[in-house]
Amino acid sequence: MAEAQPLRLLVVDDEPLAVERLQVLLTRCNDATLVGTASDGEGALRMVEGVAPDAVLLDIAMPGMDGMDVARALGRTEKPPLVIFVTAFDTFAVAAFDIEAVDYLMKPVTPERLVRALERARERLDRRTADVPKPEQPRFIEEFWVSQSSGLVRLAASSVDRITAERDYMRLHAGPRSWLINHTIGKLEEELDPARFVRIHRSAIVRRDFVTGLRRDESGRWYAGFPDGEEQKVGRLYLHNAKELAGR
Repeated sequence: MAEAQPLRLLVVDDEPLAVERLQVLLTRCNDATLVGTASDGEGALRMVEGVAPDAVLLDIAMPGMDGMDVARALGRTEKPPLVIFVTAFDTFAVAAFDIEAVDYLMKPVTPERLVRALERARERLDRRTADVPKPEQPRFIEEFWVSQSSGLVRLAASSVDRITAERDYMRLHAGPRSWLINHTIGKLEEELDPARFVRIHRSAIVRRDFVTGLRRDESGRWYAGFPDGEEQKVGRLYLHNAKELAGR
């Protein structure tokens, strides 16, 4: 069997120090070779066309065309390179994995995490080369990637009790813990399994089996009750959703 060629990598970041750090780290990786760098999204697309990398180490927050835009544009090309996001922001993890990124690295990148990301890229590339049929993607969101002090953790959608809107973010509640993600409630309503989740307010989605009861106060307002004793007001536009939980 022929020896695998090193991964051909393109680094895209508008911060020179970040590019330099990745260059240094990549010199320690035997299975990778740097074929170019770019400092903005448009330049990245031109470089990809010129050097055809296997994978792109891609920053998200860049002026003009940001990393998400670049990844989506690459996904529309005939032979898109793999994408490994490298960023200082943890709120784009869900969107990153929707784009099917190989990994999501938080700055400053450690040598160990970079090696693990490159291993995942190699595995993905090998599967692509072997022309293994791609598993069918689930129709609805099955998991979230949420931030904690040490990085990102995977949170199963089935473990989320309720979701509430907080300005431009959504808060996932799972037992006594909660996490903020960068998403809109309308998009989540579309992407969550309606057999498992239901929207009961313009700013709240709940897991159906987490609702323990419905209560109406003296003024006629309805509330959904939860096992922890908390309640969520039911919006008038979503009252039919709440009553449907009780078969009404």
